[in-house]
Amino acid sequence: MADGDTKNSGKNSSGNSGGSRKKEDPGPSVKDPEVYEALRDDGASKEKAARIANAAANTSREKVGRKGGEAGSYDDWTVDELRDRARELDVEGRSTMNKDELIKALREH
Repeated sequence: MADGDTKNSGKNSSGNSGGSRKKEDPGPSVKDPEVYEALRDDGASKEKAARIANAAANTSREKVGRKGGEAGSYDDWTVDELRDRARELDVEGRSTMNKDELIKALREH
């Protein structure tokens, strides 16, 4: 190999071999790393995955799946109520979002 040439190791510019995201230790605050990783692989944010994984560890995975349904549908909320909830969750861009965009952002948070 000549000076200045580099060997292609099959890795992308970030050092990963591409495809899926790199598995990282979620840290001591996550009580069920298996659930956390499964949720992250499904596209959940770090915050949401940690919240669900910890809820699962505090009860049982089965109970966490049935837990929802206490709050009303976001479709029934006013725009002001949706913005207040988005503010609590620190959703960026909430002040310029319409009702449908707020609902989508809250559901994906």
